[in-house]
Amino acid sequence: MSSTSSNDPSSVARDAAGAAAAPRRSNFIRDIIDRDLAAGKRGGQVVTRFPPEPNGYLHIGHAKSICLNFGLALDYGGRCHLRFDDTNPEKEEVEYVDSIQADVRWLGFDWGEHLHFASDYFEQMYAWAEQLIRDGKAYVDSQSREQIRENRGSIYEPGKDSPYRDRSVDENLDLFRRMRAGEFADGEHVLRARIDMAAPNMLLRDPLLYRIKHAHHHRTGDAWCIYPMYDYAHCLEDAIEHVTHSICTLEFEENRALYDWILDQLPVPAHPQQIEFARLSLDYTVMSKRKLLELVRDGHVAGWDDPRMPTIAGLRRRGVTPKAIRDFADMIGVAKANSTVDIGKLEFCIREALNPIAPRVMAVLDPLKVTLTNWPEDRVDTLDAAYWPHDVPNEGARPVPFGRTLYIERDDFAEVPPKKWHRLAPGAEVRLRHAYVIRCDEVVRDAAGQVTELRCTVDLDTRGADPADGRKIKGTLHWVSAAHAVPAEVRLYDRLFSVPKPDGDPEVDFKTHLNPESLVVRQALVEPSLAGTPGDQRFQFERQGYFVTDAVDSRPDRLVFNRVVGLRDSWAKLVAAEAGPQAAPSAPAPRRDKPAAPKEPAGPRTSERDQRRAESPELAARFERYQRELGLTREDADVLSGDPAVSAFFEAALLAHDGPKTVANWLVNELQRELKERPIDQLPFDGRAFGRLVALVDRGAIATPAGKEVLAHLLAHGGDPEAIVRERGLEKVDDRGALEAAIATVLADNPDEVTRYRGGSKQLFGFFMGQVMQATRGKADPKLAKQLLTEHLAQGR
Repeated sequence: MSSTSSNDPSSVARDAAGAAAAPRRSNFIRDIIDRDLAAGKRGGQVVTRFPPEPNGYLHIGHAKSICLNFGLALDYGGRCHLRFDDTNPEKEEVEYVDSIQADVRWLGFDWGEHLHFASDYFEQMYAWAEQLIRDGKAYVDSQSREQIRENRGSIYEPGKDSPYRDRSVDENLDLFRRMRAGEFADGEHVLRARIDMAAPNMLLRDPLLYRIKHAHHHRTGDAWCIYPMYDYAHCLEDAIEHVTHSICTLEFEENRALYDWILDQLPVPAHPQQIEFARLSLDYTVMSKRKLLELVRDGHVAGWDDPRMPTIAGLRRRGVTPKAIRDFADMIGVAKANSTVDIGKLEFCIREALNPIAPRVMAVLDPLKVTLTNWPEDRVDTLDAAYWPHDVPNEGARPVPFGRTLYIERDDFAEVPPKKWHRLAPGAEVRLRHAYVIRCDEVVRDAAGQVTELRCTVDLDTRGADPADGRKIKGTLHWVSAAHAVPAEVRLYDRLFSVPKPDGDPEVDFKTHLNPESLVVRQALVEPSLAGTPGDQRFQFERQGYFVTDAVDSRPDRLVFNRVVGLRDSWAKLVAAEAGPQAAPSAPAPRRDKPAAPKEPAGPRTSERDQRRAESPELAARFERYQRELGLTREDADVLSGDPAVSAFFEAALLAHDGPKTVANWLVNELQRELKERPIDQLPFDGRAFGRLVALVDRGAIATPAGKEVLAHLLAHGGDPEAIVRERGLEKVDDRGALEAAIATVLADNPDEVTRYRGGSKQLFGFFMGQVMQATRGKADPKLAKQLLTEHLAQGR
């Protein structure tokens, strides 16, 4: 089973362009651009730029800026330039230039012919610097760096004029030209703007424009030994390239006055507008290039592309998709005030992007041998196991062998099981996924008392069926056949830091907060369908999480899997367990390398809900009505009547949509995680909005994946479900012509997979369905898409 093409650059680019072509979401930057266009400013054009310094690898904070700048250009029919601000040769390398271009392309964006470098304009910048000198607006200062800093003053007192501030124009020109000619040592002179040493904005107190650096430049070699300062160069680069809206982060807000001052003094061809927005801050993460370099240099990580790093290279190697990053950037939006984003939002977007493209397989990370004593030694059954769950509109299956000796997860067995244990224990029964029901009869130990084997019996009548006598089997375990399993190294990556703000205290070294369990390596066994899997293939290991074959170390003959993300966020549970007074002695200790146990339903626990109903006749009556009149299960009725706020929310939702079972299902399941983190009455939307969202899905106006996307937006920003659907273009695509075109494009872009499918690899149908759903952003009508795709593949179109 292949998932390679989900990362094909052309398909990613189409997805990005398609997303950008959808109706635009409003924010303060778009409001500014809309007003400018309405007023006819700058010829009605929109030209943006992404201007990285080639002094390190890009991280997810840069990804937000990339998505913003390129996205605006796509939305408004303009263009976005990729421009390297290569004005500091001591820290710049060609390696960084290449990696940045690769990262931007991987995210799905293209700058076309507009690849630029600050060094392209060095000669023009120098000429304009001489003009500032001739106009009396710049001078050569010969103070030391320390003297310049000391004489700048403070926010409480003005600065002092340099003793060289009144040099003549001729003397300044002579010194500046000799600086360029290499006659002086580093730091001996600088060129400064002559503005106002008493300016309230300290950046206007005669800022530096040029400094001497005898350093080899990666593009210009040794042609220059003076280099422009960023504040001088950046605005001129924007003007030369006719950038209309120069979008930067909030720390440059004070620099805007200098940006405009420089442009006002010179005959530049354009006057861009600088707009500032809040940069991305992510908890459990550091974003400083200096600190990231320190982690790499000191060996705390394996390089810039270590999957624990927040770099785009690290995220890519970890298995995160470009779509997940773009969706994350869209979810968090654009704001004017700095804030820290919950990393759980990123993990949510990663799961949502992987769910429709990652086939489900079985892998055992900590194997415990199981022998089926009543199974013939030489008998091997071949089970037909689906790659996809029922709620993912893909098809495809693989054969899974089943024999006498198996392996299960060691954590799925407890000799003295805790309360409500639904896994294996002496005398207990469980179902093996896709297979039979087994019962544990005997526990085998080694000389040290370690459990080494379980001897079980299999109910031979339960293959794909419940026990004939009606007994209920509550637990289902994943497994692999001992004779057919493939060994693999599994790298369980977790958050690199153990606290939300690792660099929050300047007095404490941020590296003291490194998480010692951010990487746990296991020698695992995976099902035989994964044998020979190439690198960069994504899968969901059932009950474990999403994994990817490592693009660097994995080989078909030596598989290495990286955990991309768990199935649920176990971090909060782990922190609570470690901070709590004590765990029950019989309960298994929390682990970072296992998915969280099934979450409690939304609202208080059952005992607390019972108490609330005992105190409230209204809640008690609703508990009965939800079961008797609305047809809800006792479990759902318990959740929805056990807390006044939850019940009021549900009642309000029913006023908007008369579909109690569907509303209950979405509330209990889709809102479940959110209600564990904040009370339902603190959500940024009410029950009526929630009911209208469920109604959109119920009546087929939008597909289920689109409904989840709308819910994610509501959770982050609130709003009106119908308006969100319109703004994001999420209406279900049931137009035959549009689906025909999408399918034709998918097949044309994946000729190798088409040939393999027509040659007999029918399991690839699920892959094609996933590509069609991705191409339509989850909006395709699954039934119609399946029908048309089947026709296309069968007829050889």
